[in-house]
Amino acid sequence: MPFSFHSACAGRHVRRMCLAACVLWAALAVPSAWASGKEDHDRARQAVQTGQVLPLPVVLDRLQREVPGQVLEVELEQERERWIYEIKLLTPAGQLTKVKLDARTAEVLRVRSRESREDQQRSRDNR
Repeated sequence: MPFSFHSACAGRHVRRMCLAACVLWAALAVPSAWASGKEDHDRARQAVQTGQVLPLPVVLDRLQREVPGQVLEVELEQERERWIYEIKLLTPAGQLTKVKLDARTAEVLRVRSRESREDQQRSRDNR
């Protein structure tokens, strides 16, 4: 089957939806893994339903435009009175990157990249 832009986009969309489903499944299947349990899950769901938080697929789509990469982990947290998505991803350059986004607007608040172990070793060797 020949490569097409549409099929590539569809593949990314399917992967994102699978990731979202896996995150939701993990939250439901392993409730003991959540520190505050069902209460936090219900608050997060209510925040999405009331529009305080954008749905994960919308956030991931916007994130890919600014910080492309393979999503490894997603957390939704409330810091003070603000909902924050914290997303760990692997960039095309191979860097592990943590991105914090405003969950209501998907505005990127902070991007932190960590050098790979090989890059860290090379930096130490060159000193």
